Amino acid sequence: MAVKRSQSATRMLQVFEAVAATQPQGVSALARKLGADKSAVQRDLMTLADAGWIRPAPGHAGQWELTPRILTFARPPHSTDALRQKARPVMEHLRRETGETAYLTVPEADHFVVVDALESFHMLRMGPPIGIVVPIAGSATARAVLPHLAPDEQVRLLGHAIAPELAGEFAATRAQGYAINDGDIQPGAVALASAILDGDGRPVGSLVVTGPAERLPPPRWAEVGQRLREAAWQLSG
Repeated sequence: MAVKRSQSATRMLQVFEAVAATQPQGVSALARKLGADKSAVQRDLMTLADAGWIRPAPGHAGQWELTPRILTFARPPHSTDALRQKARPVMEHLRRETGETAYLTVPEADHFVVVDALESFHMLRMGPPIGIVVPIAGSATARAVLPHLAPDEQVRLLGHAIAPELAGEFAATRAQGYAINDGDIQPGAVALASAILDGDGRPVGSLVVTGPAERLPPPRWAEVGQRLREAAWQLSG
């Protein structure tokens, strides 16, 4: 017998996630964003505030932001910790060899999340914050990971069928071992990524090297990509 889900609990979680993504945020904007009744969203906000998860945003009347309470739940051990700890020395080696920022992403629902990063020592550098969501469209991470997923999962994440040209790109990425984003997310920034695979060949994360286009021009891509591929291979399996 199927267990009935709680629609009110689902909406409250959606409200919480929406505040986290766009804080500070007010009830009217949240209701529009979620397509929900304003009074219901207001009740959810007050419940979250009473429980200590959100608070009125200073200097923003009628708007809400997260409280530091979320940080107390951010560090308990979980399955990505082992990968993060194992990846740290590999990332340090990548940063030293390439001179650029190295970071680790893991899949989370329908996107990817940065779980660790070591910034370049250059004054001008790329530095993704821990916890930032990496988009599917255009990112080196997605281009490196998607080729290793089952076709139905590729379609689900991309939201469209896999055209023959894209299937060819996926095959080329699997053979090459890394993917490139040349200014597709942020103009002037280049990122190269390589998928980390488990024992069954499924992606469990990706290693990324990123920096300004002037320091990562096309002549360097093969060298950096090879280092990334070898580093991801060390963490795979």
